[in-house]
Amino acid sequence: MGIPVLYQDEGLLVVNKSAGLAAVPGGWEKDAPNLLARLEVDFGKLWIVHRLDKGTSGVILFARNAAAHRTLSLLFENRAVAKTYHAIVCCVPSWDDCTARHPLRPSAGHAHRTVVDHKRGKSAETSFRVLERFNSHALLAAMPATGRTHQIRAHLAALGFPLLGDTLYTPKVGRDSISPPLFNRPALHAYSLAFEFDGKPLYLTAPYPEDFALAVDKLRAGH
Repeated sequence: MGIPVLYQDEGLLVVNKSAGLAAVPGGWEKDAPNLLARLEVDFGKLWIVHRLDKGTSGVILFARNAAAHRTLSLLFENRAVAKTYHAIVCCVPSWDDCTARHPLRPSAGHAHRTVVDHKRGKSAETSFRVLERFNSHALLAAMPATGRTHQIRAHLAALGFPLLGDTLYTPKVGRDSISPPLFNRPALHAYSLAFEFDGKPLYLTAPYPEDFALAVDKLRAGH
């Protein structure tokens, strides 16, 4: 399985992760195939800097040595990495820009959903911008300022615009009508990362995977 490399140097490795492949080992399927293990076959030891959900495609970076890992970890901790995701949502927002600041609590209930919890939740912030409107869906850019579990998915659900194909965060009532069989995973793609590393500004983007691009094309055609 070829994994598209978007950028590499002595300290960084940036690739375009496919949906359906776990980024790193862990979770409920500790022994399942994962991106980190596959990359280490070709690139040697890598350090985890951030994560993407198994169902999310797009830009993900790894450090290639301990020094780079320390630097990158500080960049993420200090919010010096600009992350942009593209999302296909159910229903069409009336606003052009919106910022969600709902506090979030992860792993709630049997489904282990992230929920809005104004008493026990941790602060979370995601900015959204409408890129394109369709008949009953929209393509959004999502820019998370924090990194809570399922943050974008939970914030969109709280705003009333769940991701297309996201059965975990789509309301059960009327689910068939607002989430048609157009997409079989949460329609979320990590589109870009922008940061400065060793004095060099980097802006790295990942093209849409085939299923995401096809869904956008169908929506543009009025399906």
